[in-house]
Amino acid sequence: MQLIPLFSPLERLIAFRYLRSRRRDGFISVIAGFSLTGIALGVATLIVVMAVMNGFRDELLSRILGINAHITVAGYAPITDYLKLAEDLKKIPGVVDASPVVEGQVMVRAKGDSAGALVRGISPDDLRRKTLIADNIKSGNIADFQGKDTVLIGTRMAENFGLKPGDYITLISPQTTDTVIGAIPRLKDFRIAGTFEVGMYEYDSSNIFMPLEAAQVYFKLPNAASEIEVMVNDPEKAGVIAAKIFAQTGGKYRVSDWKLTNSHFFNALNVERNVMFLILALIILVAAFNIISSLIMLVKDKAKAIAILRTVGATRGSIMRIFFLCGASVGVTGTFLGFLLGLGFARNIDTIKGWLEHLSGTELFSPEIYFLSHLPARVEAHDVIMIVTMSLVLTLLATIYPSLRAASLDPAEGLRYE
Repeated sequence: MQLIPLFSPLERLIAFRYLRSRRRDGFISVIAGFSLTGIALGVATLIVVMAVMNGFRDELLSRILGINAHITVAGYAPITDYLKLAEDLKKIPGVVDASPVVEGQVMVRAKGDSAGALVRGISPDDLRRKTLIADNIKSGNIADFQGKDTVLIGTRMAENFGLKPGDYITLISPQTTDTVIGAIPRLKDFRIAGTFEVGMYEYDSSNIFMPLEAAQVYFKLPNAASEIEVMVNDPEKAGVIAAKIFAQTGGKYRVSDWKLTNSHFFNALNVERNVMFLILALIILVAAFNIISSLIMLVKDKAKAIAILRTVGATRGSIMRIFFLCGASVGVTGTFLGFLLGLGFARNIDTIKGWLEHLSGTELFSPEIYFLSHLPARVEAHDVIMIVTMSLVLTLLATIYPSLRAASLDPAEGLRYE
């Protein structure tokens, strides 16, 4: 059985002839060209923005989960049996590792400057298993991370204070020490064993790692830990495993997973992503309205030609398909060009950013503002499919009314004054 083509050769010939610019109706073709450009830019912009938003989420998530726990088990008081608890947690299905941690806020002072920081006391062996830290030591040696007077600091903190491995920093704890002259802040000097860089400004500028024993002494938690950091094999199932931990420990500890701890942050990212999608989709919608206006003007301009075609035997369906093909050609071509442009831009966005910064002489992507040291982008197939489908649907719907209007023209009216 032979298939009947949707558009006949004659219909395609007439449609593409109408789209070509001529002296008398060139303005219509200009409008069609702007519509095509608008659709291409709208599709490309949506693909790039969705890729950047996906990249932001993945980069932030990988860094947050690389330096923080998937699940945190904290006591209502310092945990004294932390070694036994950590071993028990490792036996729970899905748990990969459990590390005792002492955590506290401090004031850092060095070379006349000061800033707030978060100290995390962790054993050297547990720190080496944090690959995001252990694999990103920029100066110094992680082997020197031991004893009771050494720390690891982020590269941004080292730059801000002008420090290097071997230098000393003073940590001031908000906890006070009682003396004969009253309560005084607790101060202690620590030697910098090395610097790390995870690529997230917040962590590189305000996190300090300290050996667990040194942190226990400094924060006055002898033979105790403030919490247990639990890592699981699938972070997306952290909530389920957290429920198992809570049930197995009899509710004696506060158990929270990373989704609960960072819920406000990732919820804000999702809301921003959805709003950006809706706003930028308006570009495609405006271009679709331009298609409607250009086709209506084309129908009015070709009224006599439509009447002649109807007189020589063209059906209403044939006329409708001719003008539908005019509008669909603009929409499909614009969508395809936007698809190629968007993918190309998203794949090379960091390089393009570097060129623009070099040309403008300004920093377009400040890590202090955007948390990350580079501009990430990850193209997801379902996002691209959704954007392309939406563009095609809007542009094809935009051609229906002008096509119906062209098909409904009365040949007698079109030739009345000829």
